[in-house]
Amino acid sequence: MDYRVVLLIAASVIVLSPAGAGAQEGDATAGAEVFKKCATCHIADSDTNKVGPSLNGLFGRKAGTHPNFAYSASMKDAGDGGLVWDEATLRDYLHNPRVKVKGTKMAFVGLKDDQEITNLIAYLKQYSK
Repeated sequence: MDYRVVLLIAASVIVLSPAGAGAQEGDATAGAEVFKKCATCHIADSDTNKVGPSLNGLFGRKAGTHPNFAYSASMKDAGDGGLVWDEATLRDYLHNPRVKVKGTKMAFVGLKDDQEITNLIAYLKQYSK
């Protein structure tokens, strides 16, 4: 048997296995731990603003539009410019908020660990249904 075929089959099994899929989607329980870094300013399980806006229902929301929150002009401008929160835009923002939205009021420096971000996204998705 050709070893290239064996390697291709093995790679397919790994990529398509449930464990591989779960790793890509993140772990909401682990994400709850990561969210503790955010919880001083944000809440996800209710629609209440704190120092930062509520993250309840975040996915699909235009940036800078949660009711009754005083966003920076730059966050409002980002939303008016088409920034809508989805996995990709949130991932970019969480890596470095001040690069993604220059002039944001958010003081958090960002998360550098991709797995933490993946888990945090899984956590936040629970509250965006």
